[in-house]
Formats: sequence, structure tokens, C-alpha cells
Amino acid sequence: MKSVISLTDISRVFTMGDQQFEALKGVSFAVDPGEFVAIMGASGSGKSTCMNLLGCLDRPTSGQYLLDGIDVGGMNSDQLAEIRNRKLGFVFQGFNLLARTPTVENVELPLVYAGLGAKERRMKALSALEQVGLSDKENNHPSQLSGGQQQRVAIARALVNSPAVILADEPTGNLDSTTSLEIMNLFTTLNKQGITIIMVTHEPDIAAFAGRRITFRDGRIIGDTK
Repeated sequence: MKSVISLTDISRVFTMGDQQFEALKGVSFAVDPGEFVAIMGASGSGKSTCMNLLGCLDRPTSGQYLLDGIDVGGMNSDQLAEIRNRKLGFVFQGFNLLARTPTVENVELPLVYAGLGAKERRMKALSALEQVGLSDKENNHPSQLSGGQQQRVAIARALVNSPAVILADEPTGNLDSTTSLEIMNLFTTLNKQGITIIMVTHEPDIAAFAGRRITFRDGRIIGDTK
């Protein structure tokens, strides 16, 4: 089986004035299609830097990153933007919804960038909303939704372009414990449908929903358990 994510000996060095800081030090791991992986670690451990690389928001200083078999290391900004939109779905702690835009149009956004026609966009967006249990909220604005419902809209938006991987960055960080549980149960359901999910979290009870936990410390992986 071809890995959907493959990192080989990845390092990421940041230059600050005349100082250099190595945020990732020779990180290697692979993720197979259908896995649910939690990336954990304290602040400054390298997990956020790793997530930015996985999301094609940054490039490694050295090493190789294959996303769904494609080497993204030498890509320019436009190419990275295109592969991000085609291969990845993003879920953020702060939902990142457009406040003045109805739910269904928020979900359509990745398809607008992909150049799909209005009719096909609407059909796919409504299907994604149905997947997350919000088919009755298509015309609501984010302000009319609870935090949990807003995160469901964000998950529908991440699903709508049938990505190879969903990247979730602290997806329950702004939610109470009951709503967090609902969102994690939704992720579990989606994963059982074969969707690959990689999630950054610092909360062990949230990481427990994942089938695999990768732990970072000081820019290195110190644990990888299934």
C-alpha cells in the first residue's frame, strides 16, 4: 500500500538575525490511507512546524516530503497552493468561517478555487453538510450556529473536495468538553469511512480517539504508538 504521507529525514531551520533555530531534526514517518493519527507534544516541540509542512504551508530545509506520492519539496508557491486545495482538507481551532456568508457557501469555497461550476459546487457542498449532520443549516450564517455546529461546517468544508488527508489543528481547542466529544465522534465516524485524518492536539483525552499517536519533543519524534 502506498503511503499517503511520507516524511524522510526532514529538518526545518529558522534563521532569526544571526541565530539559527532547528525546529525539526531529522523527522521521518509515514501515514497509510485510512489512518487516524494524533500529533502531540508540548509548546515548542516541533508539532506545529511539522503540521505546517504537512499542510504545504511551509517547505522543509532538507529531507523529502511525499504527499499522495508527489514530491512537494521543489514546488513553487502556486504549485503548493494547488496541491493544498486538491489533496488536503483543513480544520482549525478557530473554525475560520466567513461570517457574512451562508453555511453552504462557506463549504463551497475550496471548490470555487478548484474552478467547479455553481451547480456541481452546490451539490457537493450539500452532500458534505449531510455527512456532518447539518443538512438543515445550509442557509444559516456562522453567527446563527453554536461552536460545535461551526466546527461541523469547517469539517464539511474540509471534506468537500474529497482530499487525500484531513489536517485538523487543535480542532476542539475552542469547544467545551461535551461538544469536543461530539466532534471527535464525528471524526471517528469519518475515519471509519476510510478518510485519513492527522490531528494536532495537546490533550491526551482527545488524542485517545486516534488509532496512532506520534509525540514530539525538541524537534524529534520520541514516541509513535498504535
